[in-house]
This record gives sequence, C-alpha cells and structure tokens, in this order.
Amino acid sequence: MSKSQKIEAGSAPKPVGLYPHARRVGNLLFLSGIGPRDPETNEVPGLKRSASGNFIEFDFEAQCHSVFQNVRRVLEDAGATWDSLVDVTVFLVNMERDFHTYNRIYAEYFKDNQPCRTTVGISALPTPIAIELKCIAVV
Repeated sequence: MSKSQKIEAGSAPKPVGLYPHARRVGNLLFLSGIGPRDPETNEVPGLKRSASGNFIEFDFEAQCHSVFQNVRRVLEDAGATWDSLVDVTVFLVNMERDFHTYNRIYAEYFKDNQPCRTTVGISALPTPIAIELKCIAVV
C-alpha cells in the first residue's frame, strides 16, 4: 500500500475542521472540500450578513471565482497545476438558482482542461457558502 503525504496549502484558506487541504498517494492528489473563503480575511466573497444573520448581499459569481482560485492555490502548493485535475465534484446549496451561473463560470475555467465532473445539489454546507469543490488530480 502506498503511503500518503498530507498537504497543507499555506496560500489557501485554513480548513474549517480537522483535515488537510489535500493528500497525495502515489501520483494522485485528493483535495478536501474547498470553499470560496478569502485566505487573508476568512470572509466569503460577495456575502454580507446582518447582525441577526440575514443576507444583506449575496454574489454567487464572486463565490464561484473564489472557489476556483482556492482550488488552484491548493494544487499549486501541492506541486500540481490546473491541468492536472481529472475529476471534480461540485456541491451547490441551491441547484435551481445557481447551476446556470456556476456552469457558465466553470466553462471559463475549464475550457482547456475538461476533467470528469459531478454536480450535486445539497441542503447546506458547514459554513454559509453556496459552493464547494472536491477534486482529484494527477501529479
């Protein structure tokens, strides 16, 4: 059995639980769920909430761009590139509202590399984000 190497990406947002950003096993790189939080401020781009927790501002496009940038950060810190991705699982908390926007932005980022993809509609994520990616890459 191959030994796995834990990857902590210094340029990506810190994980919200006890898990690494990624693990490398042989030439495969498995990324943990990556969300759109800003690595510097830990804020969710395009999301502002009132003191009572209600949304004041919600920009799903900003979250899409941020999550793709965070995936790229983890890949690069692990010695991989965007083109190394072979499988992407996308979790959306509101498939009906967000799928078309996400699909359009996804096509911008993946026009040259087209990994396998699964998109799943879910009811919630652990933090107030609307999208999360789980990826596998070859390094």
